[in-house]
Amino acid sequence: MKECMDTGKPLISILMAVYNPDLEWFSQQLESLEAQDYPNLELRILDDCSPDVSFQEIQQSIKSNVRKIPYFLDRNSQNLGSNRVFEKLTLAAKGQYIAYCDQDDIWFPKKLSYLEKQLVKDRAVLICSDVFVIDGAGKKIASSITKLRKRHKFLEGYNLTDSLLFRNFVIGCTMLICAETAKAATPFVKDMVHDHWLAMYASTQGKISVSPYRLVNYRIHANNQTSVLAYVKSKEDYIEERILPYVRRLQEISKRIPDSEALKKVMQWAQARESYARGDSASAKVIWKNRNLDRKTSAFELVAWHTPSPLFRIAIRMIQRGWL
Repeated sequence: MKECMDTGKPLISILMAVYNPDLEWFSQQLESLEAQDYPNLELRILDDCSPDVSFQEIQQSIKSNVRKIPYFLDRNSQNLGSNRVFEKLTLAAKGQYIAYCDQDDIWFPKKLSYLEKQLVKDRAVLICSDVFVIDGAGKKIASSITKLRKRHKFLEGYNLTDSLLFRNFVIGCTMLICAETAKAATPFVKDMVHDHWLAMYASTQGKISVSPYRLVNYRIHANNQTSVLAYVKSKEDYIEERILPYVRRLQEISKRIPDSEALKKVMQWAQARESYARGDSASAKVIWKNRNLDRKTSAFELVAWHTPSPLFRIAIRMIQRGWL
């Protein structure tokens, strides 16, 4: 087992991917980073070629709000997407620990101090936490992410890889991870959000801990990349956004982490989901046989492809709003 055992105050690299930031929210996030009471930080920001917010505006916002933390700002020459941006930032990070940062949340001042202390105490490779949820106006709308996402369940301990095959519980902006682990996880898996892949890889390296404190005001708004069933409006969208990426993801994961019976079973289930969505009714037997892997998804998809499109769209909206 790989461990982070340093009892001093090692450098933490805060990594922020930026793309068309709302400058008010961006300033609030930067102010919250500046207010961190952890004494040894660096901030690395990479603008992913924002088309509607100038690099000068981003520079000015950082200059106005970040004064005591050493920071490094760069801009991509072409848009790479958040996964590639966080991958580049991870490889550039100089800290012993890495904290991934969104552009529109608000961190509490003791966030990094609490996480670093517990990470060392627990001899873990990654730690995360729950969040308070706020809206675009900064109003608190939930005291936990689990209030809005009914299927979100935090897990901690060792050997969590099989659970992470189905669903990620690590919210990226709450994560503190050993840099050695994060760098070893590069290149990040395509078709998989960076925090999910990092959580899965970390689960093969040691312990994952969950802080008892909520340390972030997590902003949910219309443009959140990781909102539930983001970009899905039709059956075709569902196949392209949910089923096919999942199959590709499992194919790549199988090359990157130790093989297991669970992974083989999940691959069989995922491929059956694709076949069934494309009209192969015989694949329903495979989905049903493996329904315990994810009962809600299995049940939904067995019914969904026989549901008229208007009803399917209504069901998707209900899931997106947390009603199902």
